Amino acid sequence: MPAHCVSPLARLVRAAAFAVMALAAPLAVCAADVPNVAVASNLQFAMPEIAAAFRRETGRDVRVAFGSSGNLRRQIAEGAPFELFVAADRAFVDALAREQRTVDDGVVYAIGRLALFVPTGSPIEVDAELAGVARALADGRLRKFAIANPELAPYGEAARQVLMHAGLWNAMLPRLVLGENISQAAQFAASGAAQGGIIAYSLVRSTTLAGRGTYVRLPATAHDPLVQKMVLLRNAGGTARALYAFMQGSVARAILERHGFDSPVQAPRASVGSTTPRGKSSIRGG
Repeated sequence: MPAHCVSPLARLVRAAAFAVMALAAPLAVCAADVPNVAVASNLQFAMPEIAAAFRRETGRDVRVAFGSSGNLRRQIAEGAPFELFVAADRAFVDALAREQRTVDDGVVYAIGRLALFVPTGSPIEVDAELAGVARALADGRLRKFAIANPELAPYGEAARQVLMHAGLWNAMLPRLVLGENISQAAQFAASGAAQGGIIAYSLVRSTTLAGRGTYVRLPATAHDPLVQKMVLLRNAGGTARALYAFMQGSVARAILERHGFDSPVQAPRASVGSTTPRGKSSIRGG
């Protein structure tokens, strides 16, 4: 058949094929835009919930990698293909911004809090002033105590400050069990590898630690504020940018507050987060 004598049916088939190709192209691009997101370990329970809410609202997925903020910052500086960095403090984000590895200076998304956690059967009495820790340390009952590595994890540095504030840092040094990140420190404390620990308040509230011990939220005045900041990296695509915006919205903020974070518009509160005598509380989920 001559080229100019194309039947109406052939024209219809060809038009349909072009329409399918036009529709498939943006879908393929969207499917390929699944960014790698570097997330501090203290968000290991909150971030999956945020990612699920983001997926429901936008239909987009992300790949989340958890770790200490220090290690994640190093990986980013060495070229790891992350598009968004959700850190446990502002210092690592500010360092990347100074090195011009970010889109901008980033934004504060939450204020973190610390808790003293002791597993069931521990000889440590729980109180916000660490008097029970001091007694167990003085009489030899306390042998191992977990915090995150202060050199790598902002929550570890804050735990060091709390122990210094209580006058216990030097005596505690030989007994410290250091986690590479705050999640590992929580595992040490909950498993009985340590008789207690200072860990993220967001972790002791999780169902994973439910029923495994007792905790008290520690005064925010005992350490520098845990100002948690996130930032888009230079190679950020559309989905990473959408998640960045979503995490500044009311849905993500409500999830973070439910997991024990203070809002960035709040001043950190110094009161103990418990309604039971002496600030004690059994671990409970959510």
